[in-house]
Amino acid sequence: MCGICGVVSVEGPLAPAIQRAVPAMARAIRHRGPDGGSVVNFPQASLGHRRLAIIDRAGGAQPMTNEDQTSWIVFNGEIYNHRELRRQLQARGHRFRTSSDTEVILHAFEEFGADCVERLEGMFAFAIYDRRRHDLFIARDRLGKKPLFWGIFEGALHFGSEIKALAQSPAFDDAIDLSSIEGYLSLGYFLAPATVYRHVRKLEPACWMRLRNGSLTTHRYWSLEAFDTDHRSEEAIAEELDALVAENVKCRLESEVPLGAFLSGGVDSSLVVAHMVNAQGAGVITTSVGFGERAHNELDAAAMTAERLGTVHHPMVVTPELDGILDQIVASFDEPFADSSAIPTFYVSAMARRHVTVALSGDGGDEAFAGYDFRYAPHAVESAIARASGSVGRRSAALLARVWPRSPRLPRALRLARTFENLSRDRAAAYYADLCFLKADGARALLGLPGGSDPTESPVFEAVTAPYRQCPSKDAIQRAEYADLMIYLPNDVLVKVDRMSMANSLEVRCPLLDRRIIELAFRVPVSTKMPSLQPKRLLRRIARGRVPDEVLRLPKHGFTAPVGAWIAGPYARRFEDDVLGPDMKTSSLVDQFRVRQLFEEHRSRRCDHSYALWAVWMLERWARLRHEPADAVPHEIAGDVA
Repeated sequence: MCGICGVVSVEGPLAPAIQRAVPAMARAIRHRGPDGGSVVNFPQASLGHRRLAIIDRAGGAQPMTNEDQTSWIVFNGEIYNHRELRRQLQARGHRFRTSSDTEVILHAFEEFGADCVERLEGMFAFAIYDRRRHDLFIARDRLGKKPLFWGIFEGALHFGSEIKALAQSPAFDDAIDLSSIEGYLSLGYFLAPATVYRHVRKLEPACWMRLRNGSLTTHRYWSLEAFDTDHRSEEAIAEELDALVAENVKCRLESEVPLGAFLSGGVDSSLVVAHMVNAQGAGVITTSVGFGERAHNELDAAAMTAERLGTVHHPMVVTPELDGILDQIVASFDEPFADSSAIPTFYVSAMARRHVTVALSGDGGDEAFAGYDFRYAPHAVESAIARASGSVGRRSAALLARVWPRSPRLPRALRLARTFENLSRDRAAAYYADLCFLKADGARALLGLPGGSDPTESPVFEAVTAPYRQCPSKDAIQRAEYADLMIYLPNDVLVKVDRMSMANSLEVRCPLLDRRIIELAFRVPVSTKMPSLQPKRLLRRIARGRVPDEVLRLPKHGFTAPVGAWIAGPYARRFEDDVLGPDMKTSSLVDQFRVRQLFEEHRSRRCDHSYALWAVWMLERWARLRHEPADAVPHEIAGDVA
């Protein structure tokens, strides 16, 4: 795992000042690769690299070149089928100087051109520069596990693993995309290819981009094509799935440094650890974190699995001191990010890094195998009702949504206004409303903008719902899962895991996000994958006998932080000083009166506005950090550990 960066002129020679900035670009992402770094310069380009040495620690330094030094690569990630590809390339006459997967990519590009990406199995973001043709090729893995940002400033294409690398260039344009803030408040993140910066873009998952002859070309090289086509028995499907999980766990165990796993109380990480133990034997290193509040703590379930599997387990109860950790977390994202589970992810990464350099995780099980039952089950029920009731039912639901009381004092069973709203909408709009942390009316109110509860008014509505509408499956849950795979997973979950692990110089590998597992998951109909609305039926089946039954029976818990209690309690004054004080940096964006209203209701426990307040706080902290020097941000983990 590494950090990459570089600059390439669109036409003509590269400006000397921009080229001189590349070492600083690389230093800005040193946390992604503390084991070494280097820069290589050409008249029209410069490439930088920071290395976290995992495979071929002696010979895998980058930037790496081919035999005649005409093509150069910088690479972030791991290619799990590199040995097989190496044999194929050797049979075609290629000769290798190292045993690294980086060199395999370079030779594969020489042999297959842009089509090489279709042969790579793993997580990756890389750039290859051909100095003879002045040709830059950059690519990203299928599901977006490794990030890649880019922008064209003063005639030079800049790219990097994180925005902070691009920001070191004297040509960097930090103009804010104000139109993207509403989408951020609704979703909690900025939807690719957009960023908070108007002129910085994200290369989307499963895409490559080429700069050749002064023009840019972008191409999507992979997408899911088969849905609901696998009608074998549950037993046959489970057998294939189990073999795939075992194979993908095993191939992710290659490492020349200590390796372990995250272990929560859920079925996904427990299954991954079980297969690790099967491949390696007892003694696998596992780590877990939890907060003192029972609702945010799965340590007991993790401990049961660890004892059953015989792992060397390191649990940690965290009492965060936000004053010491908040700015480091905010700075790691380079743009506002409001998923509060970043906090436990940071802590578990820091805990793991004390013992290992590589950790396996269970990410991907929820999106592929129907784990988000708190969203999918209601969506399925609403879809069935909507089909049965037709247009008359939609009109009736719209009327009920307008008149139904919305008081938070109502018992939960009677809080039906949002349900009626969903029944009055088409299914894509209902999915969008369910996905959003903050509904359209709430986001617009925070910005002081007029608008009702119609989700189509959101500037990100079309982009979020496009995968749902484009999915050929007729099943509402399958379409919601597919949209989550394309939207929520790469823009929230994988961003969080990458930034929080890399902030601690830890590599994270995700066996359940192997392409073949994902493709199998969507070929399986929901009637097999989630029968009678039972989430993760297939994963639970193959985990049975390996994982304690008590763990398999637990409902989905979530990896969360008690931010609502923090804002209402010990950090109320800090929040008030930051967001409602006279030196608020986002006062031109956010309606301070509305924020004050939400804060008072939240602090008095009349309503729970945890997410809205946290999203505004993260926006404010980001605004405060924008122009602070990098060395002003703390780099030590803060908090009491028990």
